[in-house]
Amino acid sequence: MKKMPLRFGVPLLLFGALVVFLAIGLQRDPRLVPSPLIGKPAPQFSLGTLSAPNKPMQREDLLGQPYLLNVWASWCAQCREEHPLLVELGKAGKVKLVGLNYHDELEAGREWLAQRGDPYGLTLFDPEGKLGLDLGVYGVPETFVIDAKGVIRYKHIGPLSSEVLNREIMPLLASPEPRAQ
Repeated sequence: MKKMPLRFGVPLLLFGALVVFLAIGLQRDPRLVPSPLIGKPAPQFSLGTLSAPNKPMQREDLLGQPYLLNVWASWCAQCREEHPLLVELGKAGKVKLVGLNYHDELEAGREWLAQRGDPYGLTLFDPEGKLGLDLGVYGVPETFVIDAKGVIRYKHIGPLSSEVLNREIMPLLASPEPRAQ
């Protein structure tokens, strides 16, 4: 039996390794991107709201009770998908909802909520995406669970579903331990 020359063996070995890595990557859910911010304080910010864009709010203004921070935009198609669930959650009053209107126009965000219902007790306005960048947001919608001390406990990428809400988020709001996605 002839030996394969080294010049053919090395590329073949590298190709085999590449195929293995790609096969592993294709089996993973892209929404399961762990956030390095889990267990760390939410970033500092100073942002206006949709209702009062010239009156800045800071991270400290939100301390005292856990809340969901939902990052959304009027131009986001998937935000339309999850919005009825957020409206229902807001009406139930089981959790404080804070919106983060991300990379959007002030009037577009206001109009979007006026047409579809406003589930948020407060909607921060982040037209330049600075807070979104600090949170590691790379697409909308994204939702964070932030505890009463301002620590990020969970990050969900993509539209929320009843299943995710009931299986992951609501139990986490009752638990003091951080949990990565």
